[in-house]
Amino acid sequence: DPSDDEAIDKASDNRSATHQDSDSKAAVTRKRKQPTECFLSQPEEKQESTVKAKRRKKKKISDILEKSAPKPGVPADLQNLLSQHFAESRSVIEIEELKLTDSCFLPANDLTHSFSSYLKEICPKWAKLRKNHREKKSVVMLVICSSALRSLELIKSMTAFKGDCRVLKLFAKHIKIKEQMNMLEKGVFHIGVGTPGRVKALVEQDGLFLNSTKYMILDWNWRDQKLRRMMDIPEIKKETIDLLEMSIIKLCREGSVKLGLF
Repeated sequence: DPSDDEAIDKASDNRSATHQDSDSKAAVTRKRKQPTECFLSQPEEKQESTVKAKRRKKKKISDILEKSAPKPGVPADLQNLLSQHFAESRSVIEIEELKLTDSCFLPANDLTHSFSSYLKEICPKWAKLRKNHREKKSVVMLVICSSALRSLELIKSMTAFKGDCRVLKLFAKHIKIKEQMNMLEKGVFHIGVGTPGRVKALVEQDGLFLNSTKYMILDWNWRDQKLRRMMDIPEIKKETIDLLEMSIIKLCREGSVKLGLF
């Protein structure tokens, strides 16, 4: 009977529809369950955000250092640094012999001076000293700083002070130590500007004698791009202390050399 066939077709259609509905509902439930996986990835996002926050904090520290008012170096800063350095490996008697008294120091830069004006203040009789200096392998004034580039900056900035005196570059960049030794042996130089490592090497190899040196200036207050002073750089700090210990401290205690902190 055709009516029975139609009823059967309708029943089969209803069953397929219900199957499709159940399948679609199951798919929806599966889709709804999927977001629970997102919660697992959240701690990683938090970790990334905390790392970013820490990085931001580091930048803020440098910003604070840039904005903070700089304090000029004083003799006590160098005295304390030397006592801390020698306390680890020296006896009480040796430490006493390596002490720098206040009389060893020139007036320190109060951060109001240019390099030329500072040198004029601490060395008012420079013209006379310059004329009387005739010894080779020596300089009247030693200027110690952290790098070759800084040495060049200081040489340019002392133009108003130095007059017609001869200045020698005492750093390792692009200049061989033998060239510097030859120049010191053949000519008379009044000022030497350079790094503690190269100056120390010249003294050790008898290329430079300090018997005629009257002034040693440390470029104490200047900071590089990383906001480090020369004594904040471990290698420069060690080489400077070694140079001081080699002969400068003894000469200062005897009164023949004066130390200045620029």
